[in-house]
Amino acid sequence: MYVNVAIVLLTFVTMEGVAWFTHKYIMHGIMWRWHQSHHTHHKQVLEKNDLFSVLFSLTAVATVVVGSRVPSLWFLAPIGIGVTLYGIFYFLFHDIIVHRRVRIKFNTRNRYLKRIIRAHYVHHKVHVKEGAEAFGFLYAPRKYEKG
Repeated sequence: MYVNVAIVLLTFVTMEGVAWFTHKYIMHGIMWRWHQSHHTHHKQVLEKNDLFSVLFSLTAVATVVVGSRVPSLWFLAPIGIGVTLYGIFYFLFHDIIVHRRVRIKFNTRNRYLKRIIRAHYVHHKVHVKEGAEAFGFLYAPRKYEKG
């Protein structure tokens, strides 16, 4: 059991690097056509960029299923759970707290949350494929702290 928990936590932490790389080099690269909708103001509930969440969710589910059904690939199940947990935190932070896609009252004095929110707003100052910065979702360097 401890091995599974360790794999889940390691996967969760690793996902920030995977997300950063994917965001910078894939979303702002070859898949810009999907991601561009996220850098454009609109009134629709959904955007083409949401297809990334569908793709990543299906991958996580498949990983859990294969890891649960194929004994020799057991380690895939906790990896899929770690990816899923990262996706939940991503949704809460990115879609609810930052972009307010689900309307809830949220105000924070937490320096860490303020820093990652500020970094994401800096990222969205750029509405084109090139020139953006701050590609992380749950981590931002201290340079994004106000002060």
